[in-house]
Amino acid sequence: MFAERLDRTPMESLLTGAPALTCPEAGDPAWGNIRPEHRAEIAALAEEYGKKPYPARTASGFLEFVRSGSRRADEDPYFFRRRKLCAAALACCAGETDRLDEALDGIWCVCEETSWVISAHNVNPIPGAPAPAEYPLPDPEKPYVDLFAAQTGMILSLVRRMLGKRLDAVSPVVGARIGREIDRRILIPFMENDDFWWMGFRRKDLNNWTPWIVSNVMVCAFLRDAGKEKTAALLDRACRMLDRWLDTVPADGGCDEGAGYWNMAGGALLDCLEMLENATEGRLTFRGDEKIRNIMRFPLEAEIGNGYFLNFADCDARPFLSGERLQTAGETLGDPALTALGNRMRGTVTDQLKDTPHLTRALSLLFHAPAKGAEEGKREDAWLPDLQVRVVRRGGLTLGCKGGHNGENHNHNDVGSFVLYADGEPEIVDAGNMTYTAKTFSAERYTLWNTRSAYHSVPVIGGREQAAGTERRARGTEALPDGLRLDMAEAYGPGAGVVSCTRETTLDGEGLTVRDRIETERPEEVRWTFLFRNRPERTETGLETERIRLEIPEGMSTETEEIPVTDPRMARNWPGSLWRARITAGAARLHTAEWRFEKK
Repeated sequence: MFAERLDRTPMESLLTGAPALTCPEAGDPAWGNIRPEHRAEIAALAEEYGKKPYPARTASGFLEFVRSGSRRADEDPYFFRRRKLCAAALACCAGETDRLDEALDGIWCVCEETSWVISAHNVNPIPGAPAPAEYPLPDPEKPYVDLFAAQTGMILSLVRRMLGKRLDAVSPVVGARIGREIDRRILIPFMENDDFWWMGFRRKDLNNWTPWIVSNVMVCAFLRDAGKEKTAALLDRACRMLDRWLDTVPADGGCDEGAGYWNMAGGALLDCLEMLENATEGRLTFRGDEKIRNIMRFPLEAEIGNGYFLNFADCDARPFLSGERLQTAGETLGDPALTALGNRMRGTVTDQLKDTPHLTRALSLLFHAPAKGAEEGKREDAWLPDLQVRVVRRGGLTLGCKGGHNGENHNHNDVGSFVLYADGEPEIVDAGNMTYTAKTFSAERYTLWNTRSAYHSVPVIGGREQAAGTERRARGTEALPDGLRLDMAEAYGPGAGVVSCTRETTLDGEGLTVRDRIETERPEEVRWTFLFRNRPERTETGLETERIRLEIPEGMSTETEEIPVTDPRMARNWPGSLWRARITAGAARLHTAEWRFEKK
């Protein structure tokens, strides 16, 4: 997409000298016009962070990732430093308090770090690269650009622009040092190294890393202002990396990492497109591209309501999505429903900083007013044929079901699984994500219970769960007027003896019907799993919660198990407990079952 355009018209001839992004300096009248609630929030945020000093970031904390698998030992001080710096810089500009020394201390701390890479990202996963145990500490002479190194460059670039004159009044050394560190750690490695996996030169299986890093590198480049020729060369290289990522995105725009990753994927792409359009005064624009439109609309398709979204793979059921970015996408595309979703999810300045601190998004929230009169519109059914995700909405019920394969980004072994919501509240759910550790992205990934098919709404056949891998996929997937039909036999892997495993889901205004037909090479026991959000009570004929009732066929045994949610990340979505129901049919070569989840 980009390459075709840039081969015809070089980037240097497209750049007009217009600012790619606006960032008012401290003292600019624009800061006096921010909303009063945002001004008060910034003051409170800076006050809270001001109570604690910048923490030390230690070698032993970095080493904990290879020693114990802990990411937090390094990430807690890492991200606290950056949040505190952002809060101090915003406070200096918003005018409530003067926290210039706090900002200076933060700049100095971050510039003195041996590496801007977090411990979990210290290795570059390409063929021939060292394993974490072989490379437990970062080499300051070989700076790697990971997600958060690029984000750190973005934060320092914006802080330099926001506080430029005030920093220079202390000493010109401060701004000069920021520039040197960004050159050394971000811009030079970006231009001179082809080995970083997310660039797409050595690996083709790209994910959100590519647009997220590229968007932050673009911020660094535009605010560094190295001259038209150098900036154009960097942007050309960046755009061709985006092309490689876009080649991996299906035409339907679906994100196999889930709606929660839209911020870092589609939202980051929007950041890039917006900067390129501004810098070229509209000469480089892709507003009419169908794939781009589909990428931007994905969260709208995946929305359930009440803050819930489809959360297949490592996605939170109630993810933080940058509402301002969704609003901008809707306004850019002329999509009132997407604009309205963004308006509802705009959130606060704190929201933009509390996870991975994204100062660009905080500034966008401050200086982009909510849309007026954005119409919600009726929620429609959705079918993403490439991602193989189906959403059906009937009479207060929402069904989300999937085919796909078990080699997706942030994969769970969940081919054929479904979730069910009643009146916007969860009933049959996907447990979703947990706090990342060394196991999360290792050979031990599928020892984690939340990734296994035994904890998703799919059958265990002859004691066999689904296996991981792109070849473990659904076949014959077909969207029905009210649901989805597929065969998930291949998801169970070679040697499982599963001849066929067809599932048909249909939703009406009264409930959900799931029809399964399983044929095996030899007689096998089959155990169905349904993960309930609320404790299911036993009745004479089945299980029921406050909102739904499930009848269980005669001759099957049923057991329910409470799963206390102890992981802090999962608990943000599912506080308390989940309940797993396991329903077992005795050994046979052919199993047929019809499950009816009736709305009460």
